[in-house]
Amino acid sequence: MHKWLSIVGLGEDGYAGVSPVARALIAQADVLVGGARHLAMLPSDTAGERWTWTSPIAASIQAIVSRRGQRLCVLASGDPMCYGIGVTLSHVVAIDEITMVPAPSALSLACARLGWSLPDVEIVSLCGRDPALLHAVLYPGARVLVLSAGKQTPPVVAAGLTRQGFGASQLTVFERLGGAHERLLQGTASSWHGPDVDPLHTIALTCIADSGVTGWSRLAGLPDAAYQHDGQLTKREVRAMTLAALAPLPGQLLWDVGAGCGSLSIEWMRSDARCQAIAIEQHPTRVQYLAANATALGTPTLRIVAGTAPTALTELPAPDAVFIGGGLTTAHLFDTCWQALRPGGRLVANTVTVESEQLLYQWQRQYGGDLSRIAIQRAAPLGAFLGWKALAPVTQWAVVKP
Repeated sequence: MHKWLSIVGLGEDGYAGVSPVARALIAQADVLVGGARHLAMLPSDTAGERWTWTSPIAASIQAIVSRRGQRLCVLASGDPMCYGIGVTLSHVVAIDEITMVPAPSALSLACARLGWSLPDVEIVSLCGRDPALLHAVLYPGARVLVLSAGKQTPPVVAAGLTRQGFGASQLTVFERLGGAHERLLQGTASSWHGPDVDPLHTIALTCIADSGVTGWSRLAGLPDAAYQHDGQLTKREVRAMTLAALAPLPGQLLWDVGAGCGSLSIEWMRSDARCQAIAIEQHPTRVQYLAANATALGTPTLRIVAGTAPTALTELPAPDAVFIGGGLTTAHLFDTCWQALRPGGRLVANTVTVESEQLLYQWQRQYGGDLSRIAIQRAAPLGAFLGWKALAPVTQWAVVKP
């Protein structure tokens, strides 16, 4: 199949900044697709039928695919593959049928203005996304670029930074980057006064922590105090060992069965922004803790299923890893999880009871894997001295599905 679909990136300088190759693709197109702002940038004598994006956009995507074989040109902002329409279209049209001509992204332009190295920058898109995603990338000295959802985003970001203990952070708002009307606004999060900004802008953050604030590591084993919980919490040391056994990889999905306050699934997702998790929990109060913890720790996309396993598992997408933190003696729970687990996937189960430990031993004999006993002691006051206080020992089974 020939390359019938072209995707051309436009900057704020509009058609004047378009390369000769991109101009030829625009001129030859039977159909031009874009937002009203993009289409208005084209010369008035540009031939071709013009389509404006529908809302929701799915109808436009379907219409583009239905014209397969004709010459269609989609107009995009900046780099179409940087949180752009190119990503969406490449999921439904083979890349060997697409000609992509990017312009500099807003991220590249912001780094050029600031002298920042783009690979060393944290990037968060808040376009149609929960602002709590920002919480996952806050640490002292972090440089963050935020793709904004509109003029309301800077005050939302400033307020979020202040609540998280980063009120001294520097905000730089770049309006209409790369165009004749480019403008820069600066201020601190705690004193951001909310000046009227153009809807087309990108936010750069230099994170400065308040006194005593260190931020949360992305490595497994956050302090227990990072979570709201009712005591049903996988303790820090055990949690770190459990995440190591689960071995998250980018893009993989975890089932956290009997999730409690959600510490395992949250830290799974914090390990990489592409990791996803589903937390299954039946206790109503713990479900509330789950939601609050996910927001506070920057994983608002954690999917929470309020229900009892294994019944609540039947309609869920197949996982790459499963953690069973409770309910091991429930009939058919293990069988359901094992059957759903993708080949090559990892299952880890923890228990503190003798009855569940016997089950782990039986399953290990049948399916293989490693059995471990985790015994943790913490120093605690003992009169005028310190003594060792043992936590309940945890038996862990970790196994890879063939």
